[in-house]
Amino acid sequence: MIQHLNPMTFQAYGTLLPERPDSTEPVGKGDHVRKISLTQKELPVYRTQSDTWLYSRSAMTVLAVRDAAGEYHHFYLDKPVCLRPEVIFCIIPMGNETTAEVAYMRAPEVIDRISWDSGLEMPRHMKVESLYTFFYQEKEQGFVFPGEAHPMAELTYVDKGSLHSVVDGQDLLLEQGDVMIYAPHQWHMQYADMGVAPRFVTISFGLSGGNLEKIQSRKFKAPQQVVTLLQLMLREQEQPDTHSADMIISMLNALLILLLRQVDAPAVKVKTSNGVHSENEIIRRAQQYISANLREKLTVPLVAERVEVSASYLTALFHKNLQISPGEYIRRVKLQESKQMIRENSMTFTEIAAALQYSTVHHFSRQFKEKFGITPTEYAKSVR
Repeated sequence: MIQHLNPMTFQAYGTLLPERPDSTEPVGKGDHVRKISLTQKELPVYRTQSDTWLYSRSAMTVLAVRDAAGEYHHFYLDKPVCLRPEVIFCIIPMGNETTAEVAYMRAPEVIDRISWDSGLEMPRHMKVESLYTFFYQEKEQGFVFPGEAHPMAELTYVDKGSLHSVVDGQDLLLEQGDVMIYAPHQWHMQYADMGVAPRFVTISFGLSGGNLEKIQSRKFKAPQQVVTLLQLMLREQEQPDTHSADMIISMLNALLILLLRQVDAPAVKVKTSNGVHSENEIIRRAQQYISANLREKLTVPLVAERVEVSASYLTALFHKNLQISPGEYIRRVKLQESKQMIRENSMTFTEIAAALQYSTVHHFSRQFKEKFGITPTEYAKSVR
């Protein structure tokens, strides 16, 4: 990775000089000043024999300096520097060629020549290469999935209810808010207890980098950041555009890194910002209250009162962290609950609308179609 030149990062090798308004002024105080032109084909490696001043005269130029362990550190040479004696360095053109000005008391000694190495980009350790499936699943009470194994990794997140996950001889009960990852080619099955109709997200994907062994075949309570990413991914899927697939894959990449960091975190609790912790806690409490009171008349002021903040502050937190207003969040969760009630087939549409505190069944039907693209009647026919 190419680093930015600043006094702290460069202090082991030399000092930075003031940037010169007059580019015709000599670069340093050395007795000798010369220009060197370099191409990417073969680059000389120098060792300084006195204070040596460097400045890039053209194009994007990288200064590589070698530490005591023999590792090169790369800096963007956008300002003059003075290297102390005995520093080993190389000047690398980012384009086809570059010109640099060098000043010195004693000429730097050429000690080696190297071929151009383009590995200057920031390395990636985790890379989701492909996304195969991304489903929000709403299952009937007591459903059973007989099991499968496939070459992709798979993530399951339980959004509502609970779900049994059988893998490697273990029967793990995933409850609301739990997440689990299956390894490629790992056989797994899922089922729900009688009377439980779970809703969960499943994502199958491929990696070209990274190692998920630490988080495979075990369940985690998903941190708020992971839940937020899943919600944003679902929104991208509901309202897709040209860039939605890239956004979903990028967010999945971030989600996996968050889970890995959670496992790698030290046992001693790290003190986090009180402000960030407080915001996450307020959102979590608000979501829990909404989920537990879906059949009540919910308003933003009421939810804000229950979590002991103002309505305007709660609205700001939802927009900041979930990119949605609390009112819209309530509407979406109620409509999701209505699908479960329709599948249970124990209430009429009028009764469902009343139970969820809609003013009329027509209002409920209109919002249902706006959200899901079909009417409650059409949905009922599709699941019965």
